Amino acid sequence: MTKAELANAVAASVEGLTRKKAAEVVDAIFHAIQDSLAKGEKIQAVGFGTFEVQQRSARKGRNPQDPSKEINIPAKKVPVFRAGKALKDAVNTGSKKK
Repeated sequence: MTKAELANAVAASVEGLTRKKAAEVVDAIFHAIQDSLAKGEKIQAVGFGTFEVQQRSARKGRNPQDPSKEINIPAKKVPVFRAGKALKDAVNTGSKKK
């Protein structure tokens, strides 16, 4: 599902919401998540899941173009998502909860 398809699904499920406004809402949600993660904050949506930032430590790797050469991969922060129980259950049973 693309972002546009997601906006269309939101517009279809909320009475009186246009596709344009739904697209703005979807964009606003994504920007809010991005801004919060950039500040190092955790976002918890009960029943859905948790977005957070984790630190990945520096490590040695191999150059994919020349596997005989070792390269240093620097430490960095990465966004992660952990699905909540309700989302896992919905995916495994195929049920649609509202």
